[in-house]
Amino acid sequence: MNAIATPSRPLLVTDCDEVLLYMVAPFKAWLDEEHDIDFDFSGGDFAKALIDRKTREAVKPGDIWPLLGAFFDTEMHRQMPIPGAIEALKTIGEHADIVVLTNLMDNRQQARSEQLARFGLHHRVVCNQGPKGEPLKRIVEEHNPRVAIFVDDLPQHHESATEHVPHVWRLHMVGEEGLAPHIACAASAGHAHARIDRWDEALAWILERFAAGVHAPGIQAAA
Repeated sequence: MNAIATPSRPLLVTDCDEVLLYMVAPFKAWLDEEHDIDFDFSGGDFAKALIDRKTREAVKPGDIWPLLGAFFDTEMHRQMPIPGAIEALKTIGEHADIVVLTNLMDNRQQARSEQLARFGLHHRVVCNQGPKGEPLKRIVEEHNPRVAIFVDDLPQHHESATEHVPHVWRLHMVGEEGLAPHIACAASAGHAHARIDRWDEALAWILERFAAGVHAPGIQAAA
């Protein structure tokens, strides 16, 4: 019979864009300056948010991905930290392991690592494409933590995490103040345990769960 591995330190798995670093705001500024494109994310539909100022028509979805790729290839220096994120992760790092799970192509892993290192964050970066439940499960199995917390800004990733690692605590956070009101709350759908958009408040929530050291309970959608 194989021995059961002893649970290790707590684990935080966190997204980067709009959780640790602003992305939408610098992307919007770059589109305005370099491409004559307006980016209005108040509607909550990314596919319809980019408007070509010359034609006044929405940029086709197939043309959005190359723009995003170009932004991450040349403009990551524009991204600045979400207030409180750097300080919070430094505190969390005293108590837990930290992994950054980011939806970028694999060839941008080094650039993202170097980007975070410039702000004093020297943590493992895992790139992913698509839902995050399966890669999150692999990371959790590798670390075997006594308690784990997942932080992300997109509801669909919390839904995926609920399916693959229901025992992991899930915190829904949208650090971009202009975007937050337009993102549906994953906690209301029963896919996250809390919605907290400020790191000064989220830090206490995270440390409390690390201190308790117990797996997350099952949750139901809010009535």
